[in-house]
Amino acid sequence: MSEQISPKRVRTVHLQQFKDAGQKFSMLTAYDAQIASIFDEAGIELLLVGDSAANMMMGHSSTLPITVEEMLVFTKSVVNGASRALVVADLPFGSYEASPAQAVATAVRFMKEAGAQAVKIEGTAAMADHVRALVAAGIPVIAHIGFTPQSEHALGGYRVQGRGEAAQALSEDALALEAAGAFCVLMEMVPASLAAEVDGQLRVPTIGIGAGSGTTGQVLVWQDMLGLGTGRVPKFVKQYVNLREVVSRAAGQYRKDVSEGSFPAEEHSFER
Repeated sequence: MSEQISPKRVRTVHLQQFKDAGQKFSMLTAYDAQIASIFDEAGIELLLVGDSAANMMMGHSSTLPITVEEMLVFTKSVVNGASRALVVADLPFGSYEASPAQAVATAVRFMKEAGAQAVKIEGTAAMADHVRALVAAGIPVIAHIGFTPQSEHALGGYRVQGRGEAAQALSEDALALEAAGAFCVLMEMVPASLAAEVDGQLRVPTIGIGAGSGTTGQVLVWQDMLGLGTGRVPKFVKQYVNLREVVSRAAGQYRKDVSEGSFPAEEHSFER
């Protein structure tokens, strides 16, 4: 096996090197400096400041309500916590779709004010002009296709995309967005065989979530991966620990210690 590529600071060029060398890479969402620091130290190559912060951090039922101003705060926090990983910011719903000029204006804020190193936008080949304008402005872009959460109402809910006759359209979307200059294509909730086929068609690397193992990289929402959420775990998520149970048990023990008077003990107190 060839030696693994391990840059001191992950850049877009390294992701292309990973694909060219047949090396996989990992991406996790992050919304604050502490979590970003932990994932950065663990060697995660990309940190996605996802608009999933709307659900995971703010309690909304979808990604749609989160604003640019709110996303800028989350993005700056992650940038402050990361020293090696490539930080990618989602452009939130309503902040880029109207025109390529709107997309550039919004993305510039994420690069200039928050320190993001790349942005991600959702959409089909119809977003090719937006991607082209962003790249022309010097802004690296990940194109997100397949199931796109910002379009959940138009897509009829959380449904697998690219089945049957729709497979060809998804492939064409990927190729058009690559041609427009996207340095990476993210596929969500796409049949594994189709995602692997698209990865083979593209020169640029791909990232999958619910898209099988044939993509160059993988991404998960960190609260899903670490078991912090409630309710049904999505089929495509591997839960590495039940963090909700761990934290709940610790909080319960803290409450018990306080109520019984065993905390704070002498070692937690100051002398006169």
